[in-house]
Amino acid sequence: HLVHQAGGSGVKNRYGLKRGPIPRLQSFWDARAACNFIGGGTGTGLIIVAGLYAALGQPVLVPTLLGLVAVAFGLFMVFMEIGRPWRSMNVFFNPQTSWMTREGIVALPLFFFGGVAVVLHGTALGNTASVLAGLSAACYLYCQMRMLHACKGILSWCEPALKPYMMVTGVVEGLGVALCVPAVTGNKVAWSALAALLLLRALLWFGYAAALHSNRAPEDSRAEIDRLRWAYMLLGHLLPVLLLCLALLMASGPPAILAGLLAASSGWYVKLMIITRAAQTRGFAIPRTPVRGRGESRVLSS
Repeated sequence: HLVHQAGGSGVKNRYGLKRGPIPRLQSFWDARAACNFIGGGTGTGLIIVAGLYAALGQPVLVPTLLGLVAVAFGLFMVFMEIGRPWRSMNVFFNPQTSWMTREGIVALPLFFFGGVAVVLHGTALGNTASVLAGLSAACYLYCQMRMLHACKGILSWCEPALKPYMMVTGVVEGLGVALCVPAVTGNKVAWSALAALLLLRALLWFGYAAALHSNRAPEDSRAEIDRLRWAYMLLGHLLPVLLLCLALLMASGPPAILAGLLAASSGWYVKLMIITRAAQTRGFAIPRTPVRGRGESRVLSS
């Protein structure tokens, strides 16, 4: 039986960390772990965009390159976070239970097809590889989303409303960065697609914040999300959409580039906050008294 209320100072162990039943900030994943979700989300978004271009017969090289670098950066940060880095090879040993293992396995075809798409850019085989890299990127992004959902001890991570948000924000971040690439900057369809995805991301963000309240997530987690809510809406959604509308009206690329950078960077910051700040554990409670022998257990008052 789990409880989610916050409060009280808690007892600290010899490392200065709180212990006991009171919800407390997790200390296992730090900014380096957040960088895995930032690099993985943005990188897969870029590769998905490149795959869509290739499927339409308009292959683009730079988004694929940037995407592979971003995903590699995220994985490298995880490698650096592990106390014994070479133990990271163990990630491949539990595909039946671990979404982190599945992420590592999916990374193999992602880098293979992405590499082929770069080397054979502009050829039919290169286009096919780019499409396959895009599909692998979508699977990689899905694994990252499920990694957070599998963290049942932290309500702000395992909240079901976070799953669609993580998928959409990854594509938004990738498309936002892709708009900085000359081959994509002038594409008005990409501008409109980013505006639509930003509106969808805003709705999903509000749904996630509301779900944390309705499901009684720890108070500190809710406070962190509430602190971000309106600034994120204004700087990460409303302003980029207005800039995209301006770009469409003026048929000008610079406002679209700025909109893409705002959309991507705001998503990065929110991921950092979700992983490092809005990450309190559930806490726990004993709902019945323990018994020995033939005694009867009784329900404890809440």
